[in-house]
Amino acid sequence: MTHKERIIAALEHREADYVPYEMGFTEAAAAIFSAHFGESPYQSERCNRHFESTGAGHMEEIKPGYVRDEFGVIWNRTRDKDIGVVDNCLIPDYDGRTYVLPDEDMDVLGKRLDRMAAAKGDRFGLFNLGFSLFERAWTIRGMEHILSDMVLEPDNLAGLLGEITDRNLKILDKALACDAVDGVIFGDDWGSQRGLIMGREHWVKFIKPCLKKMYGRVKATGRFVMQHSCGDIGTVFTDLADIGLDCYQTFQPEIYDIEKVKREIGGRLAFWGGISTQQLLPRADAETVRSETARIMRIMGKNGGFIAAPTHAMPGDIPLENMLAMLDVFENQKKYGVIQ
Repeated sequence: MTHKERIIAALEHREADYVPYEMGFTEAAAAIFSAHFGESPYQSERCNRHFESTGAGHMEEIKPGYVRDEFGVIWNRTRDKDIGVVDNCLIPDYDGRTYVLPDEDMDVLGKRLDRMAAAKGDRFGLFNLGFSLFERAWTIRGMEHILSDMVLEPDNLAGLLGEITDRNLKILDKALACDAVDGVIFGDDWGSQRGLIMGREHWVKFIKPCLKKMYGRVKATGRFVMQHSCGDIGTVFTDLADIGLDCYQTFQPEIYDIEKVKREIGGRLAFWGGISTQQLLPRADAETVRSETARIMRIMGKNGGFIAAPTHAMPGDIPLENMLAMLDVFENQKKYGVIQ
């Protein structure tokens, strides 16, 4: 099977010749990998690159340790070098608001899509729309404001989310016109360790209608829909499946009862992740990493519906031996009883 065929099998809940896998890295973890193997993990077939991806947006450095995105959000990366912390507020108040969402540069986006198509090979073409709704709103308005808006400024918040959705739909139309795009992944963190940040009631009221429009635009072209969210979002798994989600990333085993989730919703949603970057990989010994990785893959990979991966881009506190132990299971699934 090709890399693309394995991903599609997983998304369609069919078993492949092996469970597809992927490895994500922060800059610090990538440096550890590169020092050992002598090649970048982003180019290495050891990471079994099932996806060829591209996305929208851009960052520019404005001074050492600070970058500005296309929305005008300034990110302080003096500590967190991979994402950063928002350093400004673009909509402090709705009264007298002058801020307008910027247009995406479609020429630049088109060139990115062309490059992805040229590099794709036998991989699954994935378009990444990060900070796609709730996260985009709080980066320009502020987290405390957005959460309080759900109670105090519901109409203004709904209007802002609608503007973001309309902008995303234009980007999606451009991406979906490219034949190399097989699916879209939306990035939008909604969860804490104990449930939805905004609660189910507000998620259903404000977030779900916008997702339905965006997912619908993708599904209308026959492509697959994936959604990234950290944290516990289990109370909306059924909602997500109902509006067209095919695959949820990232799937944290310290949060979910994985056997229960597989049993109850695994026939409708595929899952991507499962190998903990919070507990297992940084804290366990290598043998435990091997046994637990194999156990999770056996449970979640039954009848398809699973893409094995670290639950997030691996941080730099994961020892090399644990990265290698996880990779050992990924590469030798028959030896560890993942496949027959």
